[in-house]
Amino acid sequence: MHEPSHVEPTGPSSPQVHPRPQLTRERWENLSGVWQFAHDDDNRGLDARWYEHADAFDQHIVVPYPPESRASGVHATGYHPVVWYRRAISIAPQDRAGRALLHFGAVDYRAQVWVNGRLVAQHEGGHTPFTADITSVLTAQDTQDIVVRAEDDPKDLAQARGKQDWELEPHGIWYHRTTGIWQPVWLEFVPRTFITTLRWTPDSERGRLGLHVRLNQTPAEPLRVRVRLSIRGERLADDTYLLEGREVRRDIEIDPVRFKADRKELLWTPRRPNLIDARITLLDDDDNVVDDVGSYAGLRSAGVRDGRFLLNGSAYYLRLVLAQNYWPDSHLAAPSEEALRREVELVKELGFNGVRIHQKVEDPRFLYWCDRLGLLVWGEMANAYVFTPEAQRGLTREWLEVLERDYNHPCIVTWVPINESWGVPNLEGDAAQRAFVRSLYHLTVSLDSTRPVIGNDGWEVVEGDIFGVHDYALDGNTLRERYGSAEALEHTLKAVQPSRRNFYLAGHHRKGEPVMLTEFGGLSHAPTQKDRWWGYGTVPDTDALLNRYEEIVTAVLDSPVISGFCYTQLTDTEQETNGLLREDRTPKLDTNRVRAINTRVSMALQNDVIAEIHALADERRREQLRASQQMEGVAED
Repeated sequence: MHEPSHVEPTGPSSPQVHPRPQLTRERWENLSGVWQFAHDDDNRGLDARWYEHADAFDQHIVVPYPPESRASGVHATGYHPVVWYRRAISIAPQDRAGRALLHFGAVDYRAQVWVNGRLVAQHEGGHTPFTADITSVLTAQDTQDIVVRAEDDPKDLAQARGKQDWELEPHGIWYHRTTGIWQPVWLEFVPRTFITTLRWTPDSERGRLGLHVRLNQTPAEPLRVRVRLSIRGERLADDTYLLEGREVRRDIEIDPVRFKADRKELLWTPRRPNLIDARITLLDDDDNVVDDVGSYAGLRSAGVRDGRFLLNGSAYYLRLVLAQNYWPDSHLAAPSEEALRREVELVKELGFNGVRIHQKVEDPRFLYWCDRLGLLVWGEMANAYVFTPEAQRGLTREWLEVLERDYNHPCIVTWVPINESWGVPNLEGDAAQRAFVRSLYHLTVSLDSTRPVIGNDGWEVVEGDIFGVHDYALDGNTLRERYGSAEALEHTLKAVQPSRRNFYLAGHHRKGEPVMLTEFGGLSHAPTQKDRWWGYGTVPDTDALLNRYEEIVTAVLDSPVISGFCYTQLTDTEQETNGLLREDRTPKLDTNRVRAINTRVSMALQNDVIAEIHALADERRREQLRASQQMEGVAED
């Protein structure tokens, strides 16, 4: 495929990682770069049929950067609720034999897409992907015209908008808006019958990998699916299954002897992010290849039991950092693929084993690097701000798409559909809002029972597998008083109410769920630009910041009843200056010192280890006693 001569793509280079890393094909074309662009503040483009008229586009934009950002070349931060994009592409003759699919990673918020003047797709939801099959609208001409209309009302609080500000300029904890295209646009060439869905469900206890393959249509004749699994080049499985309809489900067993012997080398953990590479080939009766895709999976489990988070069946202490994943020059969009990888590396260098992506559904390439480099992720939905039928429908619809898109990523170990009662502002007084949170919890569990789910994180617990507490106490002594024992914890949740919100609602109480400080800290030091400062607490300089950081993190790690934490936050973002890193990702503090603080053994985990040692010792004593009694019986005989 070749660029038409009148378009000069000067934007980001073609990504090294496939934009959909869990289902890849060799034949795809990145459409990032310069597109024609137009604002439509009077909303007249539809009536004027701009999708048919190139002369309506009076600007240029670098895709996939939002027009509010500097990186886009537009940098229009005002209210522009409707924007249009246009680009001409060429498709080589050899690419017309099958089907042509036009993919959008994310367009905020409502999108319509035309190709050669024909409407080919409509989608609502600013964080999830959609695809248009454009095969039937391609012409015999050398170039094909793509036009996109994006509608994103900046004042519509029913939209799942996350931390995008509805005011003209960012205030408080909200940031500049992101409108329109902000994740990759790409073209893919597939056969007439092709694989649309790959779903991996790991069973780390038995060493099995569940597979679900689905096609775009029922084939005229039965096909076969060949599955080849390998790890670091060594074959684990090579199986073939008959596919008589559109889909097939199978459990693939790894050799039991090898799994028992090499368990640590096969299971996925942050320390050993072992990934199983997969090749899925669709074959006809004559062994001709119909379709061929690449994928990968991680053999791991995530759960909770007896007040602890479990990874692969063992207690695991979560050391998370809150990440807005927002960049000063490109907003929600990453400035480059390298920036996505570097973000993961920075989190690990600081000694965290996970990240809570806050009020954003992140680019799949970020999740790929978390899978590849070993970083746990709490997947969170971007919330709306009002409770209306439109907001409920929109959030639920988009959340279902999030669960489908990201199910396969081993790095994701927890789902969080709602944060701090955003979009459900009267949970305590409105039974309908409580029912909505419960419904999201149970809907999530029904679609993915392999991960813990938090219905509402921070306070006002209605339903959830983990109790996430937000507590911005700014000194270690207060944190020790509140979380120094099981009795202190219960008193804190019932009476202290750290965020001045009731923690338990509608008679809810703990039934052994782990308790974690899922937001705490928020420290900043005195800024040089006072008009851009915001934080939960301020210290005079970086030395004081490091000392206070050590004080409060050590207090949390010394708690025997806290099973994990999430520090606020990774980077400075807009007017928030409470990051461990500056906006440009340079560290404020000595990275080695921060890492040493974060990686200290927690009292909760230490108690678990001690208890396990005692249990093993008790079991050994019982075995010795049984053996001694048996020997006595033999002697008497």
